[in-house]
Amino acid sequence: MNNQIYDVAVIGAGCCGTSIARKLSAYEISVVLLEKCVDVGFGVTKANSGIIHAGFHHPITSLKARLEIRGNLMFDQLHYELGFPFKRVGILVVAFSVEEMKTIEHLYIQGVANGVPRMEICGRERILSLEPQLNPDVVGGLYAPTGGIIEPYRYVFTLVESAQKNGVEVKTQFTVEHGTREKDYWIIKSKEGDEVKARYVVNSAGLFADEVSKAFEAEDYEIIPRKGEEFLLQRNARGLPNHVIFPVPGAHTKGILVIPTVEGTLMVGPTAIETNDKNDVDTTSQNLETVFMQATYMVPAISRREIITSFAGLRPTMKGNDFYIESSKKQPHFIHVAGIQSPGLTASPAIGEYVKDILKQEGLKLVEKKDFDPFLPHPIKVRELSFEQLEQMVEKDPLYGNIVCRCENVSEAEIVEAISKGHTTLDGIKFYTRAGMGRCQGAFCSYKILKIISRETGIPIEKITKRGGNSWIVYQRLQTLAKKSVEI
Repeated sequence: MNNQIYDVAVIGAGCCGTSIARKLSAYEISVVLLEKCVDVGFGVTKANSGIIHAGFHHPITSLKARLEIRGNLMFDQLHYELGFPFKRVGILVVAFSVEEMKTIEHLYIQGVANGVPRMEICGRERILSLEPQLNPDVVGGLYAPTGGIIEPYRYVFTLVESAQKNGVEVKTQFTVEHGTREKDYWIIKSKEGDEVKARYVVNSAGLFADEVSKAFEAEDYEIIPRKGEEFLLQRNARGLPNHVIFPVPGAHTKGILVIPTVEGTLMVGPTAIETNDKNDVDTTSQNLETVFMQATYMVPAISRREIITSFAGLRPTMKGNDFYIESSKKQPHFIHVAGIQSPGLTASPAIGEYVKDILKQEGLKLVEKKDFDPFLPHPIKVRELSFEQLEQMVEKDPLYGNIVCRCENVSEAEIVEAISKGHTTLDGIKFYTRAGMGRCQGAFCSYKILKIISRETGIPIEKITKRGGNSWIVYQRLQTLAKKSVEI
């Protein structure tokens, strides 16, 4: 058993945990990132809407607003260093009545107080000139040009790659079961039978932060899952807007959104329904109707005929509706990063800095590394290459000439690269390369990807999973065929 005592163990490899780990990798300390799933970003983050919020939805008195605003400003530098897909397309909040325009004025005043730059209140003509796809019955709205869109899983993957490049260790399939204090360090035991020792622990476990806190006999609080169903439409769908479209927000939700994704598809949603099941990610036809009724009211050209898939995510909410980031008052050297719902993705780089400062206040000695390297080489994407560039790449590596995913134009070389980074499930490959994300949703390329994973890793095809655990692909298909043959 490894007897190393790490300086810091970060529990949870979502957008916040990975941001914290990457930030700490710039210092002369040892860091381990622990994740219960088979890959990073497979929890709350994978179902994120991918919006970089501008900072006008919440008052500056809240921690989430302060970190959201700071985080928004950090994405240009991170994008430059890490190369994940990111665009500042701007946000529009649209109003359809004089009464709703009063809320628009409140959001504008709040945004100005928060320091959000270049916002403007728009009349009907101005907002339709910005976004011709809107319902012509629109009265006006708010325009925040600093809002943006991002691919959340690629963001997390690059954070982890950068952290690992700078010395962070990553342990997946590590489900925290118990934490005990011994001398000046924690012993963290997993349900899988592994053990890690660390002087400081950061609990960034998302939906399960309350359970991790109990496992360390720290504060007692409850994470309340809030389910959001979303629907993805094909690339270049009708009604695809130039900006992220928000309705006027309600008391507990920002509403149903129309979101152009950074890769050219269209997303509508999410719903916001509290549940007591942390594994409930089913979608329903009833909520499809709700989502599309509201989305098409804002952007009439949107068509449900262009849906290619649906999914649901769970947001980890807490009473008080603010982020809970602070040192435990019950246990030494234990930091809570909990209740990180929207705008948690936007705030995540600022959360990394915030937690670093807490650790320093708690006594962790932080000396900057002289050899810290913030940059990653940007991955080659066949779909972005000119014919001449592709020809050159094929000469160097013929695998670039074998297109495995036709919908998203992903080559075999890109899939091999994803596997070399440690992504050995279908979802891991999909999130890293976009293979299987297109119109056919993997119908034509999944088996090819399975064979490549098996060839590169030695894992038998029947042992390869969609997302870890018991999510086998070939096994499930064989079971279905066996059942049908018995019925016949």
